[in-house]
Amino acid sequence: MAVRASCFLRQRQVLFLFLFGGLCLAGSEFGRYSVTEEAERGSFVANLAKDLGLGVDALAAKKTRVISDDNKQHLLLDFHTGKLLTNEKLDREKLCGSTEPCMLFFQILMDNPFHIYRAELRIVDINDHSPTFQNKEMILKIPEITAVGTAFRLERALDSDERSNGIQNYTISTNSFFHIKIHDNDEGLIYPELVLDKPLDWEEEQEFSLILTAFDGGSPPRSGTATVHIMVLDINDNAPRFSQELYQTQVPENSPVGLPVVKVSAEDADSGVNAEVAYSFFDASEDIQETFQINHFSGEIVLKALLDYELVKSYKLNIQAVDGGGLSARCTVLVQVLDINDNPPQLIMSSLVNEVVENSPETTLAVFRINDRDSGENGKTICYIQENLPFLIRPSVGNFYILTTEGALDRESRAEYNITITATDLGTPRLTTEHTVTVQVSDVNDNAPAFTQTSYTLFVQENNSPALHIGTISATDSDSGSNAHITYSLLPTEEPQLALASLISINANNGQLFALRALDYESLQAFEFHVVATDQGSPALSSQALVNIIVLDANDNAPFVLYPLQNASAPCTELLPRAAEPGYLVTKVVAVDHDSGQNAWLSFQLLKATEPGLFTVWAHNGEVRTSRLLSERDAPKHRLLLLVKDNGDPPCSASVTLHVLLVDGFSQPYLPLPEVARNPVQDEDMLTLYLVIALASVSSLFLLSVLLFVGVRLCRRARAASLGVCSVPEGHFPGHLVDVNGMGTLSQSYQYEVCLMGGSSDTNDFKFLKPIYPDVHAHGSHSNDDEKPTF
Repeated sequence: MAVRASCFLRQRQVLFLFLFGGLCLAGSEFGRYSVTEEAERGSFVANLAKDLGLGVDALAAKKTRVISDDNKQHLLLDFHTGKLLTNEKLDREKLCGSTEPCMLFFQILMDNPFHIYRAELRIVDINDHSPTFQNKEMILKIPEITAVGTAFRLERALDSDERSNGIQNYTISTNSFFHIKIHDNDEGLIYPELVLDKPLDWEEEQEFSLILTAFDGGSPPRSGTATVHIMVLDINDNAPRFSQELYQTQVPENSPVGLPVVKVSAEDADSGVNAEVAYSFFDASEDIQETFQINHFSGEIVLKALLDYELVKSYKLNIQAVDGGGLSARCTVLVQVLDINDNPPQLIMSSLVNEVVENSPETTLAVFRINDRDSGENGKTICYIQENLPFLIRPSVGNFYILTTEGALDRESRAEYNITITATDLGTPRLTTEHTVTVQVSDVNDNAPAFTQTSYTLFVQENNSPALHIGTISATDSDSGSNAHITYSLLPTEEPQLALASLISINANNGQLFALRALDYESLQAFEFHVVATDQGSPALSSQALVNIIVLDANDNAPFVLYPLQNASAPCTELLPRAAEPGYLVTKVVAVDHDSGQNAWLSFQLLKATEPGLFTVWAHNGEVRTSRLLSERDAPKHRLLLLVKDNGDPPCSASVTLHVLLVDGFSQPYLPLPEVARNPVQDEDMLTLYLVIALASVSSLFLLSVLLFVGVRLCRRARAASLGVCSVPEGHFPGHLVDVNGMGTLSQSYQYEVCLMGGSSDTNDFKFLKPIYPDVHAHGSHSNDDEKPTF
């Protein structure tokens, strides 16, 4: 039973290997390749001829072609070099989205014999996308009592690149209140949190803005920004507070009724109702209440009655401020009655310069003096100008002052300044005089021209007319006058084969580009060069910009017929057997078009035939086939006129003349061109037929082997049962013994006898199995026991 099982197992293995070998002819794994996304069309992927172990000519002979799973022609096989190239720029984000790795599966099909290789192409990501925030401004409202360490989740940025080129870090602009903490979510994406480092105080700062920046992991990294606007919410935790605890003022006598004496100001650091302050007198005498009046809302104190210096020289007023929450504060106002100050200061200009050159060092603009005819404090003056101006006032001898520049000025930032000089005396009330000085900043050539774009891409249709305007390059200069007058010129290209001077010219004054001659897409599809913009300053400054010219294809080439050749001395005649079935492939018209895109899409049409209705032409591949059975009445010779037309606008076409000769007894299909593709449906039917025949043959052989094996075993069992014992006859070896020739490790022939034990049992067992030795002495060799075979 063990021997039988072993033999059956080996037979199953042989059958399985045979079937597996047949199935492997249909397809097998081939190779894994990779290419960087956005690689230019025609980029190298693999040397397919080398990887397949074939010559370049064998690829064409086997009609090798590459087919993608999505039925798009992403890859192109160059039959001249055997290289597999990209047929277009591959965008990983469009092809795969967020899936990583991005795999493009394709097949390599071969005929003669038919074979399919499965392969895959990985699109390697590059850092071609910057992080972006969906909302460019985020608003956070945070109460001022928020505890330190509180975290606020911020919106994360988005990046279309894969994770290594995706978002890797976030930063926040420098501030003393917050820092950024990075967290990972379950998907492995990071998001920022804004963590409070310092208690907020609405009274110090009610709102402020921070810049959140997201960085990806590319090299160099890209970034995107968003504004985080923080609003601090107030609570009623502050009492009103006067700007000063003691107010002192001097009021001239004979001041009119209603004259403002002083205005107290109390600020409440809270907001809303809690910040509304009401002013009133506190513990005021009857005399004070009759002489002064306070505005409950503004805190302004005015005269209610006339003052008399001889009666009362000073008043002490206690002022109370109460907010909407009931918290209060107090201050003191001392009013001193003085003589009036009725003379304002006078400003007398001694010298003045109204124009200054930018980038100049500290320059004196004006010299003036201030005079006040009053005496004492009323005659003392101070002088100042408005803030945030790059000018200074320096005191000089006596009452003279000098107006100077603080440093070098920049005309491009500001070309004119209106400086208001304010002179104030120290009297009570103070009297003021203002004088305005206008200063013009003249220009120097300190700015180079700047192009509106770092690079320009212009398109031009081929076969353009000479001197065609194809675009304008523009640059600006922040200077003025001749320093801002720009001229344009072309830089010589580094490609010696590109005669730029014969292709493009530029208007030096306005940057308009012109094509000097008609461009041919089939000869030159794109080229680039640099444009220089130079100003007329001294010294002149310049900058450069890159210009890419892309030539667009026009339908200026008619289809060219490769087969059958129309200019041959003798016309090509195709043979057609009269026994041909409908759909019989007579020939295939092969044509090409030197244009690109839809201008190179060809269609075929039968214009005229000797026998209408006998032949049809497939519109997309040019195959000429019979449309019905041939009859004896059909003429022996036929002439077909075909039209090959492209898909341009307007379309171009070419005509093809075919001669077909009907013959008898011609059984094999005539294929005039080795490049004509076989019908994939017929190939599939033939492959199925071959597999069915092979399977039937193997099954029949296997069944016959089983029957023979069973028959031999039954015969041997019957013979052993009749003998019952093992007998070894003398002389010649009996025929039923197994002869093992010296093919292995044995040095001479041996015979074995299998003896079965006969009996009444239903099954027979092995009795013994031993070799039968011939007369060793008679042969005179192999008497050593070590050379006896073992079993």
